[in-house]
Amino acid sequence: MRSLSLGCLLVCMVCLSCGKPLPELKGFETEVWLADKNGCKGDRATFIETLKTQKNDLLGLSEMEIVQVLGKPDRNELYKRNQKFYYYYLQPAPECEQHPDSALRLAIRFNAMGLAKEISVE
Repeated sequence: MRSLSLGCLLVCMVCLSCGKPLPELKGFETEVWLADKNGCKGDRATFIETLKTQKNDLLGLSEMEIVQVLGKPDRNELYKRNQKFYYYYLQPAPECEQHPDSALRLAIRFNAMGLAKEISVE
């Protein structure tokens, strides 16, 4: 009985330790990003090139992992077939006092399994 408990514990430890670590984006300052909700301050615009060049590091992450890296999305959208979109404004959003007619945003499409399938700056 004791060897069964130890074996079960060992299997659980192996399974939990096999997860991949969250990516660290080079040149990305999380505190600055999180403090600029909806891109109203204009600080997020400094990360446009960083996100474009390193977006492949975010592919395959789950919704919760994306939130851990980028914070809560400015907007989200539920699409057909259980797909979701998360949007993070890189320039001032329409909710900001001074905003352009169209603002760049980071769009992340999640598949039905909840994994980041496509990432684009639009």
